Amino acid sequence: MPQITATLIDHMGSDLSVVNAARVSFGKKSEWVEGHKDGHPSVTPVLATRDEKLIKYLAKHKHISPFGHAFASFHVKAPIFVARQLVKHSYLRWNEVSRRYVDDEPEFYVPDVWRGRSADKKQGSSDEEVDVAYYDRDDGYNDWPTDANSVALEAYQEMIKLGVAPEQARIVLPQSTMTEWYWSGSLDAFAAMCRLRCASDTQYESRLVADQISEKMADLFPVSWDALVKENNQIRANEKAKAAREALRMAVLWLECDGRYDTQGMKAALAGMEVTDD
Repeated sequence: MPQITATLIDHMGSDLSVVNAARVSFGKKSEWVEGHKDGHPSVTPVLATRDEKLIKYLAKHKHISPFGHAFASFHVKAPIFVARQLVKHSYLRWNEVSRRYVDDEPEFYVPDVWRGRSADKKQGSSDEEVDVAYYDRDDGYNDWPTDANSVALEAYQEMIKLGVAPEQARIVLPQSTMTEWYWSGSLDAFAAMCRLRCASDTQYESRLVADQISEKMADLFPVSWDALVKENNQIRANEKAKAAREALRMAVLWLECDGRYDTQGMKAALAGMEVTDD
């Protein structure tokens, strides 16, 4: 089965690029400093502590432009339905293989597990596994997705043999058809994508792409990526927790004014909701 992959092609810049893009406002420039590991000098230079703090400050206060001076390019291979989700992200350059020109044999993505529909969301899936197999008296056990892919592939191949233009023949191919593209952009643009697509409620197949990109970006730009993605997620979590605490506090006040309800349990829950201030 084809794998969903995101492979680093090229990159430019570093955490130091971000620092110096910010410091140029004051006519200043930073340099790498000698790093230490286990009490001994390290071969790999690192950012000065003040420069790490600067990056965290920029990310926390959403001074994003300095992060736009570091770039990366990836070659992504994934099914069409994943590509059509991810192409929506802004400020990322996208060049995709075109079946107007390419007519080699398509590959189809088939998940290891078919997930059940989520009961409490309009989108998303549950942890339930759904069996899509059926029994054919002549053929034995089959499954609907494999059958559908086989029929589509046969139709596509026959249309190509008959001389139909690839740009029209492709219309019979399903969303499970694998595609590939070059995806390039700045540090902040990829961070914005990963904050959304690495989340637990993102579709699993899209998360596979985002997780691979996030892992590589964390290697290339460790301080900036941590500030843009991990710390940003913590800030958002705190904001949500504060909003939930305020909603519960207002509910307690309303119920106490009504006078008919015991709010002791809600007050105890309110007291237990610890939220850090960022």
